[in-house]
Amino acid sequence: MQKRIIDVVVISDIHLGTFGCHANELLNYLKTISPKLLVINGDFIDGWQFSKRYFPVSHLQVIKEVMNLATQGTQVVYITGNHDEMLRRYSDIQLGNFKLTDKLVLDIDGKKTWIFHGDVFDSTTKGSAKLIAKLGGHGYDLLILLNRFINTILKLFGREKMSLSKKVKNSVKKAVSWINNFEQTAAELAIEQEYDTVICGHIHQPQQKVVETKDGKVTYLNSGDWIENLTALEFENGNWNIFYYNEKDFVQPSTQIIALHKKVPTLNVLTNEIGIFIKTAAIS
Repeated sequence: MQKRIIDVVVISDIHLGTFGCHANELLNYLKTISPKLLVINGDFIDGWQFSKRYFPVSHLQVIKEVMNLATQGTQVVYITGNHDEMLRRYSDIQLGNFKLTDKLVLDIDGKKTWIFHGDVFDSTTKGSAKLIAKLGGHGYDLLILLNRFINTILKLFGREKMSLSKKVKNSVKKAVSWINNFEQTAAELAIEQEYDTVICGHIHQPQQKVVETKDGKVTYLNSGDWIENLTALEFENGNWNIFYYNEKDFVQPSTQIIALHKKVPTLNVLTNEIGIFIKTAAIS
């Protein structure tokens, strides 16, 4: 099986253990890539909605594939999010090619890239509001299930799929404003800390843009999610790009998947092998 060799891949908000997780699609994607560094930017396993009654084999296979990548030489960095915050007590543990942490700074081609989940900016995930957020998570899961049923019907009639959650978000001005504020806050803090690039997850909104203020500018990126958007960030040939999963481009997991791109880019040196210098950095 030929795979695309990529310098850095960032995925986030997979939410394994929930009905909304597109585990099969993520598994298809992971089987087509061979990243030098894989960053899981939070909410990989959904501890808020975890249930012994629901954890399909496909969800376990995603975990297995991530471990396979690590054993094959990929450096895997798991950054904790709010839904897997129970892992934060084990932050900065490293086992072979696997590292667990809360935030990460990369030096890529002489540029400082700051990666963290982003829930630090979200007051709804803390204190008394956290219970409401958890209840909202269950409601969101039900909405995703309803959405899947509707999309099955649409597919039978040859119609395009739709996203109810996206329509709800885009129609609620407060939600749109909250997302914009989140992005602006992350960008301004990154500029203040003199980072060149800042990467977040959390808001399930894939994004790539340059934010400029009177104090400077920064490239803001968001890896999106594997619930609604099915996106990842890829760094190769000196550039960041958003990868959008399209089922038409993928065959079944059991069949051979041929890579589309084969050129191997270059990067700085990490332990003389993968070209990235990794260090943790405090937010403040």
